[in-house]
Amino acid sequence: MKPVFRYGEKEVNYLKSRDRRLGDVIDRMGPLEVETMPDVFTALVFSIINQQVSSKAADTVWTRLLEITGTMTPKTILATDPEVLQKCGTTHKKISYIRGIADAVTTGQVDFSQLHFMSDQQVIKQLSSLHGIGPWTAEMLLLFSLHRYDVISYDDLAIRRAMMKLYDLDQLSKEQFQRYRKRYSPYGSVASLYLWELSVE
Repeated sequence: MKPVFRYGEKEVNYLKSRDRRLGDVIDRMGPLEVETMPDVFTALVFSIINQQVSSKAADTVWTRLLEITGTMTPKTILATDPEVLQKCGTTHKKISYIRGIADAVTTGQVDFSQLHFMSDQQVIKQLSSLHGIGPWTAEMLLLFSLHRYDVISYDDLAIRRAMMKLYDLDQLSKEQFQRYRKRYSPYGSVASLYLWELSVE
């Protein structure tokens, strides 16, 4: 069974009580089953591969990378020649980022097992210190690996586009975004799942 982001009636009912328009979307779409990637290293590599390319291209690279390494671990990444990794179809820079993260793990510069005990902001700061990882990627890791419940990213274009669609806005200021984010809290992650779905309708 593939891991999914788990939520239930408590979170849904809270959001519906806080925002009628979002509540209508939730009722129309019903429960969402969104796959997650609990292993932080694997999720970071996947995020880097996906940066600035189509999902189809990223999936091809990812499949090739898994075929070469066998399992996605810092050890298998560092044991594989960088030129061989690059032949998966990604860039030298991305391979450099991935190897840098693998090295940071093996040398003890970062300890992903400790992330579970950190606040959201501490996790973002820790992950953003790694080359190739920005705040948005760190926020996605909070949601899709650490299963944190209050993640809604201003840096996510699809989220902002969905908010504009939901509230009939021509533009969305950061102040407006923060107002909605606060309204959804402490279940911003569940709101994010529905906003992503809304953005592609």
